[in-house]
Amino acid sequence: MSENPPSPETAPETPEAEFDRFVWANLRRNYAANYVHGMLGMTGFRLLNAPTIVPAYLHMLSGSNAVVGLGMALQQLGGVVSPVVGAAHVEHRAKLMPAAVLLGTLMRLPILAMAVTGWLMHGQPLLITLIVMLFLMGLFSGSQRVVFQLLMAKVIPISRRGRLQAWRNFTGGAIAAGLAYLAGRYLIELNVLGNGYATTFMLAFLLTSAGLTVLQVLIREPVSPHLPQQTRFRDRMKDFPALVAGDRDYRNFLIAQLFAMAARVAAPFYVLHAGKVAVLTGAQLGLLSLAYLGADTLSNLVWGYLGDRGGFRSSFVASLVLFIGSTVLLMVSHNTLFLALAFFGLGAAQSGYSMSSSTMVLEFGARQDVAMRLGISSTVEGLMSFVGPLAGGVIADWLGYGPVFGLSIGLQLVALTVLVVAVKEPRLRQIP
Repeated sequence: MSENPPSPETAPETPEAEFDRFVWANLRRNYAANYVHGMLGMTGFRLLNAPTIVPAYLHMLSGSNAVVGLGMALQQLGGVVSPVVGAAHVEHRAKLMPAAVLLGTLMRLPILAMAVTGWLMHGQPLLITLIVMLFLMGLFSGSQRVVFQLLMAKVIPISRRGRLQAWRNFTGGAIAAGLAYLAGRYLIELNVLGNGYATTFMLAFLLTSAGLTVLQVLIREPVSPHLPQQTRFRDRMKDFPALVAGDRDYRNFLIAQLFAMAARVAAPFYVLHAGKVAVLTGAQLGLLSLAYLGADTLSNLVWGYLGDRGGFRSSFVASLVLFIGSTVLLMVSHNTLFLALAFFGLGAAQSGYSMSSSTMVLEFGARQDVAMRLGISSTVEGLMSFVGPLAGGVIADWLGYGPVFGLSIGLQLVALTVLVVAVKEPRLRQIP
């Protein structure tokens, strides 16, 4: 896509030129649609995906590290295959919004079920239902992520994506951080409506649903000028080796992504380790959630503008360094203040990784292959996010949290080395 608005007097009347003209003519409206949708959606989803509330709930219901790891792993397992299936389902479509609305709705229904069953069920049936709903949420989130990233890449020029994500994540994160603190301090500690966790999940459902509604009303989507032909899924799978092997930098990017996500082996156990250092009340759980999500909020502006100015490889590298340092700080922390600082660093690092990896993958290769690259990358992330917490739960039960954190640091170091040594900034590859 052209990075400057095409001139009506000089631009040739080609499908590509018409596509660019539509994008720039509707940029403000689509920018606002993506901004509000992302702000509200991330506010809700971050309440669930922060490594605090859901792991604490699972541990409260089960008392087992292994069950915590299993629940978080099954959530990621749902996203292993669905990104590729979702990409194959939409890459040939001239309009993406119908699929986006359908998948977005299907992802939100398990959150509603988590809230309702939290009020109506107890004991082992509640635990089993919660784990099943986490799996279903992950299953639909894999496809939803691909479709929404593809939609953003379609309607927002590359030079505007970093600042859009920065401000969207900043405001959404600010709201999420405040809500996470209030949820811990009041909803969970006071057990509002008989189950404070269920009430928190309902709040997340309402926020994410509002975001999807805004996107559906505001978005103006152009017809894609170049689309791959529709093929059977198994036939499209045969193209994967060529997509990966044909681009050395993308292949090495996937390797770095794989190890970075494998390092999430420790994520569900951050808050459980904190609970051993300082007895966690609802207020303290809210404080750690505030630190994690508040860092995510504040750092987004830095990551977004850094990526727009110099490319997102630099912010990817910085986020990995910050991950390593924050994990070390968490391991040596002995009071709530240092725990909060460690969670602040981990939140900022996760923000940098998420923005950098999801934006970089859009910049490798041709536009018509974006959907498949998104699918492949999301599948790699989902696979390692499944294996990591599952292995982490077993290691934590047998050996404690220290070895889990040490393994996480080692995997981050491998990812950092691959990224620095073997991956070029994709934007610079386009310069003759």
